Amino acid sequence: MNLDIKIEEEKDLTYEVFLAGEIDAYTAPKLKDALMPLAEKDNASITVDLNRVNYMDSTGLGVFISILKATKEHNSDLKLVSLQDRVKRLFEITGLDSIILIDSTVQGGN
Repeated sequence: MNLDIKIEEEKDLTYEVFLAGEIDAYTAPKLKDALMPLAEKDNASITVDLNRVNYMDSTGLGVFISILKATKEHNSDLKLVSLQDRVKRLFEITGLDSIILIDSTVQGGN
């Protein structure tokens, strides 16, 4: 499976990232390459929509940890939204849900 990444700049330094597919050892480098330039901007706000991500392994968690570290270094924010249950469970099992802001509600109030 592949990973599709769509990045929209809502307003100055506010980004919405839409992911679809699987995040694993094969696709994680592509995800990191797409997100890191955003995370390294000072005072950016990054929201990653994971609604269409149906699988993620520990490699994907590693990417989000790297992105979180970069956002903290640049006084930026990272938020994950619309996680499917199995992906959200991965963050909960590892305890990463306590250090990464996760909003489990679907965008648009659904």
